[in-house]
Amino acid sequence: MNINRFFAWGVLAIRDFSHRRWWRWCCLALITASLILLSHPSRDVVVAQTLDSETVEVDGIPLFELSSSKEFPAEDRARTVNQSLQTLVNTSTKAEVIVDFSNDLPVLKVEVGAKQPLYLLTVNSQDADLSSPEVTARTWQKKLQQAINRGQDERANPGRLVAIGALCLLLALIAHWGIGWFWRQKLFKLLPRATVDPTTGDQPQSLRFLLKVIFYCLRIALWVGTIGFICGLFPWTRNGIYLIINTLIQTFSTPFIPAGGKSYSVLDVALLLLLLAGLMNLAKTVQHLLRSRVLGATGLNRGAQEAVAFVANYVLLFIGAMVLFQLWGFDLSSLAVFASVLGVGIGLGLQGFAKNFISGMVLIFEQPIKVGDFVKVGEYQGTVERINVRSTEIRTLDQVSIIVPNSEFLESEVVNWDHGTSVSRLQIPVGVAYGTNPRKVREALMDVVAEYSSVRKDPPPRVFFTEFGDNSLNFLLLVWIDEPQKQFSIKSDLNFRIETILRHRGIEIPFPQRDLHVRSGKLPLELPEELVNSFTQLTQNLEVWLQQQSSKGISSEIHAAENANSSHQDEAAN
Repeated sequence: MNINRFFAWGVLAIRDFSHRRWWRWCCLALITASLILLSHPSRDVVVAQTLDSETVEVDGIPLFELSSSKEFPAEDRARTVNQSLQTLVNTSTKAEVIVDFSNDLPVLKVEVGAKQPLYLLTVNSQDADLSSPEVTARTWQKKLQQAINRGQDERANPGRLVAIGALCLLLALIAHWGIGWFWRQKLFKLLPRATVDPTTGDQPQSLRFLLKVIFYCLRIALWVGTIGFICGLFPWTRNGIYLIINTLIQTFSTPFIPAGGKSYSVLDVALLLLLLAGLMNLAKTVQHLLRSRVLGATGLNRGAQEAVAFVANYVLLFIGAMVLFQLWGFDLSSLAVFASVLGVGIGLGLQGFAKNFISGMVLIFEQPIKVGDFVKVGEYQGTVERINVRSTEIRTLDQVSIIVPNSEFLESEVVNWDHGTSVSRLQIPVGVAYGTNPRKVREALMDVVAEYSSVRKDPPPRVFFTEFGDNSLNFLLLVWIDEPQKQFSIKSDLNFRIETILRHRGIEIPFPQRDLHVRSGKLPLELPEELVNSFTQLTQNLEVWLQQQSSKGISSEIHAAENANSSHQDEAAN
């Protein structure tokens, strides 16, 4: 109950404090400055540690450094002391560390029960670098006594360590949930209103990506720290964690990448890349703020705002990168070789990229097209949404994004309805049937655009009687509009209105038709003489054949009639 009440008080305090916007910007600036300062590796500070020294440690916890003596090297001394300490912490018998000053140099010993004191080490003048051997011996005595007591206590009460580990795991789960709740419910509400896009109501994508990276890094750091702390509670796992951490530190912090006359480690390079990524996201966020908040109040058109924001973005990237490299200690003169190689690459393999890059610069500064213009490039037409260094994004009327290389706008014909002015003219052809009064047609067309809000009054609409067509009297309606991107919908609306008004006023809209008239009479034909002679001979032969056939038919009929008469006579005689 107390924990819940404390958590609620904390939330209320944060909510009350969040009404002050200035502190959020201060926190953001403080975090950025801290990252820059931490990212700059101090090349001048050298750790005062001799190479001929070894660490005395108990259960993975380092205590102090031993130097070499006249008789024994530092490695042998540290190994003997570590073995003796490990034997002492594994026993349950109480051990007390004492200092023997009977000799010339102080000696550290351990009394275990009634036995003779166990010798640990002798503190020499090399061990006491900044003080006397006696003072160093007293300091080491306290450290050794605390380490032995802690090791014996941890082995005697493992249940307490398990309980602490379970509590830490529970707190990590609560913190994990709290980070997610803060991300989903509170983070974007606490950000300044200047970071919100007025059109969409959301933060820009670059800022959301940066915050998401920080969010995941916090969770990863939380669990890495929790696991490391829990493993460090138990003496059996502490040695392994100690070895792993030392190995990782030595691996990633050892400089072996030469650049600019110096060497850098993997950790240095990773941190530099992280800062460069943060710089890119910061530049994108500043560009968005300029475009949506600052430049919008200056009265500049959308294309000029995009140009200024674009230049500001890359100027900030260039200056920020130079500052980071200088703070990093990187010699920028070494970039001369890289610049020469890059120039050769541009001349050989990056010709297309260089051409589009230069074309993008021309488009941004000369502005034959700019963001917000309604253009037609090839078979595509739409509104220019964004001009980048390599390509331009066009949003078509179908709400599809078309990525066009910048060189296309300079090498091919481009129709820009918004260049200079956004006023453009529409031509709508209309045909009516013959016999219609042209004045009535003109009045009807003027009435069509009289009450239509998308058509400009200045210049006024006009109607032209263009020609006497094959099937109709052809007229042309000319109107001027302010929104070229809506020309298709405006033209469709006007056609609907034209058809309705002409139908109500009884004006016929004809359709194409043809009349075919066939006259009777002889058609004069001219045939070749050979063909005429052939047809004549064929006709004569046909007449002879018909006469022969007809004569044969008549003789057969006479013969049949005679036979019939003779038969009738015979029947009468009988």
